[in-house]
Amino acid sequence: MAVHRIRTVDLCKRYKDITAVTDLNLTIHPGEVFCFLGPNGAGKSTTIKMLTGILRPTSGQVHINGIDMLGNSKKAKAAIGYVPEEPFLYDKLTGMEMLQVHGKLYGLSPVYIRQQGGALLDRFGLLGAHRRLVGEYSHGMKQRLMFSMALLHDPDILIVDEPLVGLDPAGAKLVKDLLATLARDEEKTIFMSTHTLSVAEEVGDTVGIIHNGRMIACDTIDILKREYDLEHQTLESLFLQITAGRG
Repeated sequence: MAVHRIRTVDLCKRYKDITAVTDLNLTIHPGEVFCFLGPNGAGKSTTIKMLTGILRPTSGQVHINGIDMLGNSKKAKAAIGYVPEEPFLYDKLTGMEMLQVHGKLYGLSPVYIRQQGGALLDRFGLLGAHRRLVGEYSHGMKQRLMFSMALLHDPDILIVDEPLVGLDPAGAKLVKDLLATLARDEEKTIFMSTHTLSVAEEVGDTVGIIHNGRMIACDTIDILKREYDLEHQTLESLFLQITAGRG
């Protein structure tokens, strides 16, 4: 097993005269819940797109389970499950059909997809809706279906962008409990980008704060609170103090 599930080395992304991400160095381990925080436009989405192989970096490296994303993107991507902020689904397919289409992309057998897909739909409270068209799903149901798809091939790493958007309180609790269980019991690595700081504080082991494309803080919440003399304050207070005055 790789010592690092996710590692970036001097990762940069530039668009003509705009630098979206500068010299990003991350090391994230098995069983770790890493919460990626930052204001809008800070570089979070660009970073996620580079980690998942959607976007090619201008310079630097991304290693997934010790595999260079540029050198062997197919193998690196196979270790990742990705849940974007906006679900990308086909409204004219049923929930189970979406799982079948997704599973085929990873070379999974129809029997495995049916068995594992059914278990995941059940886990996310969608088993009774697996024959309904996705276009009839609520946003929260679509989000839970995306989680089912992301976990179908049993990836080592789950990358989620704003995981609780559109979920009701019961759905949000289900997802928070799931993330904690995946990390604790299955040693999966969770990389979560969120604006919901209370969720990051509740489930996160470490946090990284990016601002104007640069990582300005990265450690456990307790260590960062001690460093900024905010032991008895919330993560929100810590975040605001760290980012204050940075434009």
